[in-house]
Amino acid sequence: MSNDRRDALRKSERTISLFCLRRLALPCALLWLVSTTPAPAQTITPDRTGPQTRVVIVQNDQATEAFSPREAIVQTMVNRGIIELTGSATLAGAWLSLVTTQDVVGIKVNSVPGPHSGTRPAVVEAVARGLMEAGLPPQNIVVWDKYDTDLRLAGYFALARKLGIRCAGSLRAGYDAEVFYDTPLIGNLVWGDLEFESKAENTGRKSYVSRLLTHDITRIINVTPLLNNNEAGVSGNLVGLALGSVDNTRRFEGDRRRLARAIPEIYALPSLSDRVALNIVDALVCQYEGGERGLLHYSAVLNELRFSRDPVALDVLSIQELEKQRKSAGAMRLKPNLEIYDNAALLELGVNDVSKIKVERLR
Repeated sequence: MSNDRRDALRKSERTISLFCLRRLALPCALLWLVSTTPAPAQTITPDRTGPQTRVVIVQNDQATEAFSPREAIVQTMVNRGIIELTGSATLAGAWLSLVTTQDVVGIKVNSVPGPHSGTRPAVVEAVARGLMEAGLPPQNIVVWDKYDTDLRLAGYFALARKLGIRCAGSLRAGYDAEVFYDTPLIGNLVWGDLEFESKAENTGRKSYVSRLLTHDITRIINVTPLLNNNEAGVSGNLVGLALGSVDNTRRFEGDRRRLARAIPEIYALPSLSDRVALNIVDALVCQYEGGERGLLHYSAVLNELRFSRDPVALDVLSIQELEKQRKSAGAMRLKPNLEIYDNAALLELGVNDVSKIKVERLR
C-alpha cells in the first residue's frame, strides 16, 4: 500500500465496498467516507516483504497438564516466539519493535467460552509481563473484550488486579458517534447499541466503534484461542476484533454472505487495523466443536502458540488445523466461510493462500 494511500486512510475512517471490488477491481473500489480519527503513533503492516508471510509456531509438550497451562513454560514460549518473529536480540527489544513505552496497549481476548476454551489467562499474563519488562507502565496495558461479565468469569479482572494492569469491556466504554461502519443493511438495535432508544423505529445501518479504541488504546495485540466458529470457521483474529469492537452486529449473524463482507470491512477501519501490532493464536488446546461454549471433550492438546503480524494467515491455518482435528476425531465436518478470508485478502489485510505462508516451527 502506498504512503499516499495510507496517509489518506489515516485522515478519515473508510470502508470499502466489496461489491465494487468484485466488479471493478481494487483500484476502482468505492470508499464510503465515515469519520476522522487520530492516527496511532506507529503503524506496522503485515510482514509481506517477500513472496511469503511469516508465522512462527512455538511448541512445548510440557506446556499444559490436564488442559491447564503451566505458567512458567508458557512465559518461555511467548518470549521465544516474540524474539524469533521480530528477529531482535533481546526480549525488551522485541517488544519495543512492536510498541512504544508511550503506547496504551490493548490485549484483545476471547473471554466468552471461559478460561479453558477461550483465550487462556496464562498466555495473556505472559504477554503483559513481557510488555512491562520492556518498560511499559502497567496502567498502559488493557485486557479487553466486549462484555465485562465474560471478562470477569474468565478470570481477567482477577489477573488485572494481580499484575496492576487494567481490564475493560468495549461496550461499557461506550461508542464513538463520529467513528462507524456504514452499510445499507438495516439491523434491529439492542440494549447497549449507541442508537438504541434514540430512534423511534429502533433500527440502524451503522456500527459504531468503541471509545475504548478511539479514545484510549493506541496499539492492539490480538490473542485468540484455536476454537471453531460455526459461521466463520474459526473464532480468530478477524472475527474477534471486528465484532468485539463495534455495536449493531446482530444484523450480520445467520447470513454467510453478510458476515463475509462485514468482517473484513470492519477490520479494515483504520481505528482497528492500523492499531494491530501483533496476533497470537493460543493453540495450547484446539477445540474443534462447541463454538462459544467450553467443551473440552471436543478438544485436542497441541501445546502450541502461534505468532504473526498477519491475521489472515493465522486464521486460515487455524481453519486448516480445526478441519484436521475434526477428521482425526471422526467429528462432523463443517463448511468454513472462506469468503471472509478471500475478501480480507482483497482488502490487503493479509495472505489467505497457504502456499504463501512460511511456517517456522520451534520446539
